[in-house]
Amino acid sequence: MSVLAPLAARYGADRPRVPRAEIPPEPDGVVRAMPVVLRLERTPALRTPVLEAAARAALAVCLDPRAEPDGEWHEAVATWVDARIRKIARRARGAHWEAVQDLPGVTVTVGGAQARALLPGPVDDVPKVVSRLQIGGTDLPDDDPGPHPPGIPVIWVNGVLGMTVGKAAAQVGHASMLDAAARGLDEVPPYAVRTADPAQWARLCEAAERGAAVAVRDAGFTEVAPGTITTITTPG
Repeated sequence: MSVLAPLAARYGADRPRVPRAEIPPEPDGVVRAMPVVLRLERTPALRTPVLEAAARAALAVCLDPRAEPDGEWHEAVATWVDARIRKIARRARGAHWEAVQDLPGVTVTVGGAQARALLPGPVDDVPKVVSRLQIGGTDLPDDDPGPHPPGIPVIWVNGVLGMTVGKAAAQVGHASMLDAAARGLDEVPPYAVRTADPAQWARLCEAAERGAAVAVRDAGFTEVAPGTITTITTPG
């Protein structure tokens, strides 16, 4: 059984206009999160491929063989998925980027962009090479990636919200996990990420309400209000 099975059960019937079930606090009182490290050099990669790399990396950790029941990552990933799937995006470059490659996780490269999702764990007990990486102020300007390639799933970002790239990276990571859980995927597809304008977003919300797309509602810890729909994923 996939480590994402609890998400399929928890979010399978979720619709944008239906109140979402309350996720209880962690039973052991330990707040956990998945660090997602974005490689942002002095001349950074474009925003869209950075987000596409983040989306795939977060899911790749969950679908890695080491996260299966007999794998060395299973307990850490399963405990995190069973509670609130928090993610914290940080940025790194140069030697700091190289240092995080030694930590358990998966790096994904999309075009000239890279992101590494690390094994989730307690937020107050992260390795020093991670804690020294900056969280706030992580942003990149919008880019124009053009039409998305046909035949692959698309994670649509709510363009009205104006999320920073760090916040958006966490949201597209949620989106890929929920989409994989809903569709029972066992491999990471090449997700495209695109920003939806208000007219597109209205149509996407209708599709999600019908069950034809998967919506992510944010818990509201940063940048947006609780319950805000941040992304909607459509199949290829």
